[in-house]
Amino acid sequence: MFSKTRVTEPGPRNQPAPEPETARSFDTSYDVPASAAAPRTRTAPSVLAADLTVTGNIKTQGDIQVEGTIEGDIRAHQLIVGESATIRGEIVAEEVVVNGRVIGRVRGLKVRLTATARVEGDIIHKTIAIESGAHFEGSVQRQEDPLANGVTPKLAPPAAAPKAAADE
Repeated sequence: MFSKTRVTEPGPRNQPAPEPETARSFDTSYDVPASAAAPRTRTAPSVLAADLTVTGNIKTQGDIQVEGTIEGDIRAHQLIVGESATIRGEIVAEEVVVNGRVIGRVRGLKVRLTATARVEGDIIHKTIAIESGAHFEGSVQRQEDPLANGVTPKLAPPAAAPKAAADE
């Protein structure tokens, strides 16, 4: 009816007590570049489900994955348009991946149309990738900063012919 515990046996008695969170120390003697010191915290994207229909504009600094229907403009950091998704409006994002249907203008630093993409509208981009099988109707324009506020710059109208030449 004895219970004998050896000093060398593992168990709760022989393990050191855990240190409180505030008592821990970390070695910070290594150099960290300024850009890596405060990285952007990446969270999971907001997902708009396939059975969801949104009428109105959406604006976020985060990431969005759309599987449903959006009737309005979207501005985000990254936008993924799912295969079952339909977006009717302008898209403005640093990175745009289109797997579904977009009816409207797409502006992004990096735009990718996958094989299942269906886009009806203009694409303004810094870099673009269009996979074989993607359906695209519209124009493509490269700009150094496609996210800049404002509309796509238009070319100046051609100069009118001198009036004297027109009268002769």
